[in-house]
Amino acid sequence: MKQFFAVLLCLLIPTYAFADNSFKVVYDGGSIQNVKAGADVKLVIDPAQIRIVRGKEELVTIPAASVTEISYGQDVHRRVGAAVGVAIFTLGVGALLALSKSKKHFIGLTWANGTVKGGFAMQCDKNDYRGILAALEGITGKKSVDSEAMTVKN
Repeated sequence: MKQFFAVLLCLLIPTYAFADNSFKVVYDGGSIQNVKAGADVKLVIDPAQIRIVRGKEELVTIPAASVTEISYGQDVHRRVGAAVGVAIFTLGVGALLALSKSKKHFIGLTWANGTVKGGFAMQCDKNDYRGILAALEGITGKKSVDSEAMTVKN
């Protein structure tokens, strides 16, 4: 039994040490300096902090305890432009393409660290957004807010 656990630990420790805790996202806007909307950045989630990195340059470090809100939303739209382009060649396929939808997944993060406040939105890959939300909720202790469920009263 001891040998089994020893072998198990020998296999798990190296894989945990090399586990990748970063995600490729697209910066969509916010208070991070020197980054334009649409820029490809990397979101690195550490146990006590969240970092935004572009190339080898660290743009911002956010302590996990200073996060005030995590929000999630989707942008759903029809592929009309692509459908028109395809319809020029084949009308049937173009009509089918016009009926399809495309989703973009966005996650927003706001923080307040003393007098320094900020926030940003990022577009995530459809395969990564659930993992990013779970990681952010796990290290911050905050529950994400679905922006579609919020209603604005005038």
